[in-house]
Amino acid sequence: MNKTARIKFSMFATYFFFAILLNSTGVVILLVQSFFDVAETAASVLDPYKDLSIAFSSFIAGIFLTRIGYKKSILFSLALTTIVCFIVPSISTFWSIKLICAVGGLTFGITKVAVFGSIGLITENSKEHLSLMNYIEGVFMVGILFGFFMYGYMSEDVMSGRWLYTYYVIGAISFLAFMSLLFSELDESQLQEGSDTDSNDFKLMLKLILLPTIMVFVVCAFLNVLIEQSTMNWLPTFNKKILGLSEQLAIILGSILSGSMAVGRLLAGYVLKRVEWSKVLIGCIFGAMAVLLISMQLSKNVGITTEITTFADIPFVAFFFPVIGIFLSPVYPAINSIILNSLPKKKHAAMASLIVIFSAIGGSLGSIITGSLFEHFGGINAFYCSIIPMILLVITLLGFKKLVEKETAL
Repeated sequence: MNKTARIKFSMFATYFFFAILLNSTGVVILLVQSFFDVAETAASVLDPYKDLSIAFSSFIAGIFLTRIGYKKSILFSLALTTIVCFIVPSISTFWSIKLICAVGGLTFGITKVAVFGSIGLITENSKEHLSLMNYIEGVFMVGILFGFFMYGYMSEDVMSGRWLYTYYVIGAISFLAFMSLLFSELDESQLQEGSDTDSNDFKLMLKLILLPTIMVFVVCAFLNVLIEQSTMNWLPTFNKKILGLSEQLAIILGSILSGSMAVGRLLAGYVLKRVEWSKVLIGCIFGAMAVLLISMQLSKNVGITTEITTFADIPFVAFFFPVIGIFLSPVYPAINSIILNSLPKKKHAAMASLIVIFSAIGGSLGSIITGSLFEHFGGINAFYCSIIPMILLVITLLGFKKLVEKETAL
């Protein structure tokens, strides 16, 4: 295995770990409601603990990461998260879950900026960059899928607290990712070119966000993550409270969303090489709207009499709604790759920091808004409201396309 292959493998392993830890939030939101006896609104704060931590740490990472180095930053993040994962099960309180969400968010913010920056160092052209970005994000979705099955297996008896032991498994995977990266090599010499002080990196971030193309891109990323995270975090609760599935089945069926998102991103890596990106992404959003509207209409016809505990009794909509992931998933990695490829490699860390900050804010708001709507207006109406940011995303993508084409023509 050559140097590039080893560093790519370590990136895959790192993203696989963080996918399990951070995107199990939707599952954990469902489990803590029963285990710690908290309401939907109280449970929804877990996502802000994660996402606001991501936003904070990625801001700091955008300023200092080129000094510290990508590899060292990721190794630190993996080491810290491993330790906390092994501590959480022995504490077994709601605040300990908030702790792992916060620590996971802090370390992932650093890691994501470092990984996005590293992709630019090990790829030679825009097509290779776009392909690797989609593959890494695809592996991320596979990690989420694995996490759903793991939590599903461990949550047969929620009140036993056995599901907390999943953090031991997650910690072990983090340690393996740490060892994989430790013995990989990454040439970071390009990071020092034209960058002399930390204040310069901070100014660079401010200058970037004032560019029209960057401003419109930020809105695209914000809206897309808002839609993705609200769907992912509240699907298990939707399965239980609207479709009548048991906790275990609600979690297992939620894994279909992760699987469909992985398929969507891997397919996008192939399709985007052959079809103009804006046509693909806008078509995907309209596809997501169609799946959402059909699913909510089908959900109205589900009559809950007793809790569903067998696969034979699961309503069709529980299998159909998660297919929305195929259409939602290609947008995020594609627009990230497009904007990063428009900038010099020394600016990738600063740009990646902005990506992560606004993605985190979008994910946090999406979870809070959906949780509040879910509690006060019901799950079906809560998901119907996702149509609004989807329409706004289509409009914003059209604006982003025009600005990118204008800059390319200059």
